[in-house]
Amino acid sequence: MEHVPPPAEELARLDRELAELDARRAQLLTRRAWLLAALRPTAPTAAPGWNPSAWGAPPPGRPGAPAQPWGYVPKQPSAPRSAQNVLLTLGGLLLTVAAVAFTLVSWGSMGIGGRSAVLAAVTLGALIAPAVLLRRGLAATAEALTALALVLTLLDVYAVHAVAAPDTDGLGFTAVASAVLAVLWAAYGLALGKLRLPLPAAVVLAQWPLLFWAWAAGAPALVVGWALLATAVLDGVIALWGKGSGVRVTACVGGSAMGFSALMVGLALSTTASGPLGAAAPGALLLAAAAAALAGAWRAPKGFARTGGVVAGLAAVAAVGGVPAAALSDGWRVLAYLLCGLAVAGAVRAGLPRDAARGVLAASGAVVAGALVWALPSLAAVLLGPVTLLSDVWAGSPGGFRSALGSTLPWSELAAAPVVLALVAGLLGSAYRWWPSVVRIAAPLAAPRTADTGTPGAGVPGAAGAAAPWPGWSGWSGAGVGAGARRRPSGAALRGAAGAGALALGWGALLLAGVVLDVPYAVAVAGETALVGGLLALAVRGAGSGRGASAVPVTALVGAVSVGLLSLASEGAAYAVFGALTVLFAGAAFRVGAEVPRAVFAVASVVWGTVLTGFAGRSLDLDPHEAAPLVLLVPALTVLLGARLRRNPVALPVELTGALGALVAVGLAVTDAPFLALVLALCGVLAAGAAVRPERRPVAGYLAAALFVLATWVRLAASEVSFPEAYTLPVTVPALVVGVLRRRGDPEASSWTAYGPGLAATLLPSLAVAWTDTDWLRPLLLGVAALVITLLGARYRLQALLVLGGVVLALDGLHELAPYVAQVAGALPRWLPPALAGLLLLVVGATYEQRLRDARRLKDALGRMR
Repeated sequence: MEHVPPPAEELARLDRELAELDARRAQLLTRRAWLLAALRPTAPTAAPGWNPSAWGAPPPGRPGAPAQPWGYVPKQPSAPRSAQNVLLTLGGLLLTVAAVAFTLVSWGSMGIGGRSAVLAAVTLGALIAPAVLLRRGLAATAEALTALALVLTLLDVYAVHAVAAPDTDGLGFTAVASAVLAVLWAAYGLALGKLRLPLPAAVVLAQWPLLFWAWAAGAPALVVGWALLATAVLDGVIALWGKGSGVRVTACVGGSAMGFSALMVGLALSTTASGPLGAAAPGALLLAAAAAALAGAWRAPKGFARTGGVVAGLAAVAAVGGVPAAALSDGWRVLAYLLCGLAVAGAVRAGLPRDAARGVLAASGAVVAGALVWALPSLAAVLLGPVTLLSDVWAGSPGGFRSALGSTLPWSELAAAPVVLALVAGLLGSAYRWWPSVVRIAAPLAAPRTADTGTPGAGVPGAAGAAAPWPGWSGWSGAGVGAGARRRPSGAALRGAAGAGALALGWGALLLAGVVLDVPYAVAVAGETALVGGLLALAVRGAGSGRGASAVPVTALVGAVSVGLLSLASEGAAYAVFGALTVLFAGAAFRVGAEVPRAVFAVASVVWGTVLTGFAGRSLDLDPHEAAPLVLLVPALTVLLGARLRRNPVALPVELTGALGALVAVGLAVTDAPFLALVLALCGVLAAGAAVRPERRPVAGYLAAALFVLATWVRLAASEVSFPEAYTLPVTVPALVVGVLRRRGDPEASSWTAYGPGLAATLLPSLAVAWTDTDWLRPLLLGVAALVITLLGARYRLQALLVLGGVVLALDGLHELAPYVAQVAGALPRWLPPALAGLLLLVVGATYEQRLRDARRLKDALGRMR
């Protein structure tokens, strides 16, 4: 009898077959198109601008072949140029080697006339041949012979010096020769415009005349710097107006190297000058370099213009700032450069091109960043220095602020560090206060360049009054101009960053000022605590007003940690500081409006309170395990506070912090078993108190049960009880009775809730003792009990009984079989265990899908149990 499938199944089968046919048809069509392309002959190249197919005439090819689109011209296969280039390169290289060998080896065996004739003939032929080859269209061969001619001219120069002028100074002769060769090769390249090698070679040769001339004349370093700068200026002129990309790239590379060398010479001379007059001459060199870079930036493309602006700004700062810096001590020189860097920022209003002005502004920012990098290590020493007090807490109040830091920094040479931080903080604070003015000044730099005129701000709404650099500047939407404009940071974020930077740097300036002045220890501690209080007050006010004050809580936390570490030198200072911090952060958490700062402040208050309880234990001369119950006072308060806050977003962070404090208490008591049992029991009480609330019950309830059971085990182990069943069975039996009653009243209740705690109270301690018991009776009884529990779990479909009984039964059986397994493993050959393991892996891999389905069925079966 033929089976007729249901309509739905038959429809699905037909859809699959149709999909397979469509896929096969697409594959055959693709293959057909490839075969047509392979069989189609190549059409002859049409004259430029002439395409018969564009006028409706059929293109040449196989009759019946698909017509090509209008305007399509088949491409001719390119000529095999790679082999030709390899041959020409090898030929030119061999000729060059031969010329060098002839000059160095065979030169001395010929007379002066023969030498001159050979060199003149070969060089002249190498120079004339490229012109002939170019007329015949052999450009690659001409380039190869040009390279040979270049090498020959260099050998000619060497030969002339060796024979005609052996007594001439080598450096001076090299300077003259490089200048002459640069001129000759430039003229040669201009005469034969199709050659690409002569003009870049002339640029390379032009790098050396002035430098070698200064070197040969024994000129001072300043003259060498001027020679390098003049060469860089010449390279810049060539890069701007040179012929061909190769010439311009070569000039850019050479100008960058020479200009950088000139700047380094001027900077080295300026920083090592003995006085302002000595720094004036290298300053003039740096100013000239700045003017040259700015002149190049005026006409250079976008990226080069910005680079030129950066170089000009940095050179101007080094030139002007180096003069007063030479009259100052080492610790105050950075201030002179910082002031000059800030003054350079005024160039944005000097009518410079937009990209050049951006580069100058970036240079100003780099100078400010460099000054901060110089000052921040000293601030880090102030913040991290009190860490050394952790090794000797309450050793006694030091005399001054510096002695409490334990730092070996030369503070007398860092007297300018707080001034630098205060100056930058004032600048950022002014920008934050008068932000609209900053926007108006920066408008020409932020305005987009139009495509037609290239002028900033043209055609942009609001650009005429320099009030809106891009749409949304005043409203700070952050959107760019046009469809493809880059996304810019919002003005609110920039203003907030300026305010946060001003706050952090101002706070750091005050700390550094205290260290530089070496104020008394008590004044330093009180001052830092007051600063933390001020920061918290500012955070409360800033968060409430909606202004960007996200950095204020971070600064307050860093300051609190710093002053807390600083207070560890004295017992009274520690209590005063951490007590004040606890109160201040708790008050800030109560008053602040934003959720994140509130949670941060509340958590910090809990941490400081936990540290206070630790101090109390130390003051009472308690051992760490004896002080552990005291540490639990703050976690107990967090449980009460959580019950008061209920579903407030701050409640969870506070309770989690209290839980970490409880974990610290457990760590303190771990060295003494009786105290550890007490602390675990107290933690269980706290968890049970938290479990009273419905939202905490799913986690805190299980945690309380686990802590109580663990406390019982620790107590039994501390009392050296060898029969824990005498203590656990009286707990297990009523717990199971309560579980049975719970299941009768609520059949949907989980078996873990009803029977899990009671079974675990006896099974797990008994299992732990059975693993160390050498007798057979306890493992046997435990195994029988676990087997009965497992069977009951399988019979009544109770997950807790099945899992707990099965695990205990398996571990108990493993304990009993372990000696025999070890004995058998010792008797087996060494190769057999790896072979069996490999065989097992092969079997599992071959039946992986089946094993996976079995595991899923087992998981589903366990999931259906209660």
